Amino acid sequence: MNPTIAPTRPLYKPPCSHDSSPHQYGNHQSSQINIFFYIFCLFLYKMPSCSVTEISKCIVYPEKRSTVADLRLSVSDLPMLSCHYIQKGVLLSRPPPSFSLDDLVSSLRRSLSSTLSLFPALAGRFSTSPSGHIYITCNDSGVEFVAASAKHITVSDVLSPGKDVPLLVREFFVFERLVSYNGHHKPLSAVQVTELDDGVFIGCTVNHSVTDGTSFWHFFNTFADATSGACKIKHLPDFSRNTVFDSPAVLPVPPGGPRVTFDADQPLRERVFHFSREAILKLKQRTNGKVNGIETVVNTEEILGKVSNGNGNGKITKKKSYDRTAEISSFQSLSAQLWRSVTRARNLGPSKTTTFRMAVNCRHRLEPKMDPYYFGNAIQSIPTMASAGDVLAKDLRWSAGQLHRNVVAHDDATVRSGIADWESNPRLFPLGNADGASITMGSSPRFPMYDNDFGWGKPLAVRSGGANKFDGKISAFPGREGNGSVDLEVVLAPETMAGIENDPEFMQYVSEVSYDR
Repeated sequence: MNPTIAPTRPLYKPPCSHDSSPHQYGNHQSSQINIFFYIFCLFLYKMPSCSVTEISKCIVYPEKRSTVADLRLSVSDLPMLSCHYIQKGVLLSRPPPSFSLDDLVSSLRRSLSSTLSLFPALAGRFSTSPSGHIYITCNDSGVEFVAASAKHITVSDVLSPGKDVPLLVREFFVFERLVSYNGHHKPLSAVQVTELDDGVFIGCTVNHSVTDGTSFWHFFNTFADATSGACKIKHLPDFSRNTVFDSPAVLPVPPGGPRVTFDADQPLRERVFHFSREAILKLKQRTNGKVNGIETVVNTEEILGKVSNGNGNGKITKKKSYDRTAEISSFQSLSAQLWRSVTRARNLGPSKTTTFRMAVNCRHRLEPKMDPYYFGNAIQSIPTMASAGDVLAKDLRWSAGQLHRNVVAHDDATVRSGIADWESNPRLFPLGNADGASITMGSSPRFPMYDNDFGWGKPLAVRSGGANKFDGKISAFPGREGNGSVDLEVVLAPETMAGIENDPEFMQYVSEVSYDR
């Protein structure tokens, strides 16, 4: 693909004022209730006044015209139309003194324009055909770009170690609570750069029916590489639609468009808990201390998935015939501990059914495998259910084993069965915690979030906006130090959060993270 340059079209311009929609923000209560709740949360978090000032706003266009044909939303894309746009961003130290905010804004606009030429779907809009199929029209309509200032806010204010994530972080993103169906008339993506007292936050907002986490971070990484002056793009996105997820099924859209399926105004607390490599190893040793009924001593290198061919010194070493599906993973072990602790904090009756739902990438689960850089959604949700009594009465190994069994079983046949089930009854994804006993795990510690070096060092931290947050929503990030560490962004009802904060079984694995600059 070698699109021609549009010499007469500016790369960016101020946006038009036609973006309002009575349905764009989904499940809102009255504005008065929102204001009271907002003031209450400001008092609760005891943070500086949330006053991010918008300096400028414009539309950034792709540097080159798109030649990508319309992309029909797939079986994995369509259910996300009722979800908020994804909001993820990176906190960075301040650029060198010679690099002003104006310089940074100009650089980001140029690199965003060139990156959109590689990801033209993000600069398009949705369109619905007479048959009811929804497409991404790659028409170069552009994305929103905002430059903002919050120089009274410091990096430490944002990080708030050991405390709740401050509500001010939500002001680092545009399209707050925007439902994905509104991509028919709103940009499918947006970027905001916010200057802080001693740092910078770059927040990216993308329509969830256009990307999953894998595609989101592929775009974000490419954007960062282009800004830092990388001469060659590492991986191009694959826009092919000849996959098992492509379907002629039509999703019925409710009058007025979809709305989120949870109460977006429910009082919540949000914290980021850090788990070091050592803590993760201890958890994995607990869940793998007995395999097939036989007590074993687990080699540290085996826990990390590395091959050990030495003499072993009396410990198990990984052989060529080793079956990794027989081992409960580090992430499944951590998820099981969270499941137990949240269930305990909720004080559920022993017969109450609890659900731990995990989003999984299907690209490598299909036969033949999909291109790892397939651009779009290629995810499914794996629910694991058990009574609260079993989760608490049985040991951690049991809970982790339930999660492990379902993840391993999610193979090519299971993926195809899930697609067929959706085609027989097309429906929106029921995000939320309707029964008060569910946990939903999203994102992944495998995503290359800390590879986003815009030219002056890797991020200090990763944070998200207010999108798709409800009681029991968990997002997994890699720890900044890497090497198997994990950060969990945990969103819970206030009383449940207080419960896990006072749960020694959970907190023994939590540690403070060092944000070296």
